[in-house]
Amino acid sequence: MTLAPANPDHLTQRELEQALWGAANALRGPVDPGDFKAYVFPVLFYKWISDVYDYHHEQAVEDLGEDWSQEQEDHEYQTFLIPDSAHWDETFEVTKNSGQALNKALVAIQEANPGKLAGVFGDVNWANTERIPQAALRALMAVFDKLTLDPAHVSGDMLGSAYEYLLREFAEASGKKAGEFFTPRPVVHLLVKILDPLAGDSVCDPACGSAGMLVETVEAVKLSGGNPRSLFLYGQEYNLTTAGIARMNLYLHGVEDFEIKRGDTFREPKLLDEAGRLRKFNVVIANPPFSLDNWPASTWAKDPHKRALGGIVPPAKNGDWAWIQHMLSVMDESDGRVGVVMPHGVLFRGGREAEMRKWVVENDKLEAVIGLPNNLFYSTSIPVSLLIFRSDKSAERREHVMFIDARARFKAGKNQNTLSDDDVDAIDAAYKRGEDIDGDGGLSLSLVHRERIREQGYDLNIGRYIQTETRAEADVDAALASLREAQERMDAARAALDLRLREAGFDA
Repeated sequence: MTLAPANPDHLTQRELEQALWGAANALRGPVDPGDFKAYVFPVLFYKWISDVYDYHHEQAVEDLGEDWSQEQEDHEYQTFLIPDSAHWDETFEVTKNSGQALNKALVAIQEANPGKLAGVFGDVNWANTERIPQAALRALMAVFDKLTLDPAHVSGDMLGSAYEYLLREFAEASGKKAGEFFTPRPVVHLLVKILDPLAGDSVCDPACGSAGMLVETVEAVKLSGGNPRSLFLYGQEYNLTTAGIARMNLYLHGVEDFEIKRGDTFREPKLLDEAGRLRKFNVVIANPPFSLDNWPASTWAKDPHKRALGGIVPPAKNGDWAWIQHMLSVMDESDGRVGVVMPHGVLFRGGREAEMRKWVVENDKLEAVIGLPNNLFYSTSIPVSLLIFRSDKSAERREHVMFIDARARFKAGKNQNTLSDDDVDAIDAAYKRGEDIDGDGGLSLSLVHRERIREQGYDLNIGRYIQTETRAEADVDAALASLREAQERMDAARAALDLRLREAGFDA
């Protein structure tokens, strides 16, 4: 709910969102909608930094009076420093070659705040008028120049919410590419509720995208009455632009104490302790890219961090279980919880993936398998599952796995299904209480002893353990899920080949 602003200069939530979407639309035509985020977010962040700097400057002058000094203001009042000639107002005044002026200002701000903002604006060359023409850049900046984004004009959590709004809009514009940076918020909300982050916890997302899951843990602790500033937040992201978006997202949500590292989590994990070992976390949460076929399987057996649990190397053409191995390797050994979004194929594919299922069941790390409806994600239409792991399960859950079929719990949409708040609450309650609190048949669940899972050859396909489904239905579900995954991998490979042919000068 948005309260009516007490200050007439305040924007309402809707007005702010409309203004930001207007900024994105200023690029429509010369810039592909899938690339809007690379241009809009850095300009938004730059304007926000400048406005907040001005706001704190006025506070410093008023508070300190004749005792004011730039050094004291920078130390006591300012979150970020803005060097001479790098303020928004000065950059906006440049009406010719605006991209060059913007490049210069952003570089100067990053250099003035090396520990906080290094690389945060991404790698866009703003002076490249082939990518963003001067007229489009001026139109984009003109929208933001009319906004004042300091605390006196944008109240409470409005800016963070508006940032989430833009992420969602950009995800819809990006189609399948959205899976690289955006997980639908109801799925994030559900996974965070299940993992129940507490004040003082360390939280890690090793494939953090735009940091939506980390932001949600902050909101969850705040909602429970805990101190969100007591959380220790960590993430790693391979894509440079997306890593910058993640950091901006956290800052705009009022989070300042976090670590977002850029790099390949498999080849170069960067969230390490002082001894160079993998850091351990209370909560590990992720929606990693499905079915990676370029992960370093050839070197995994000799991984210096010993992430090949049980000596098992997942298939070279499919890195799903490698993500799980990494997440289990960084889970705190006393009270660690892991929640990960995975395609259904991880539940039943054979070979080394079956060996990993056996390992997590026999080592009593897997706590729950939750089947979600299909068509929830931008990146895939296949149904997905949530896998929940714990380092120390409760007494009643030891040597058992909770299976929950939530495929019928969704709200149908025009292009995409979603989970309502009631759906999220019902699934979370089913996981925690072991019962369908609504009792309306929308959920089916079963707590299964691992002996029965052994009898099924460690096949974790949900239909094998939910009483309302027959074995035939379970096998059909598995076959359909496998077929859909194979088709999507073929489509992706064909698209990559077409691109390489076009780049080589051939007409695909």
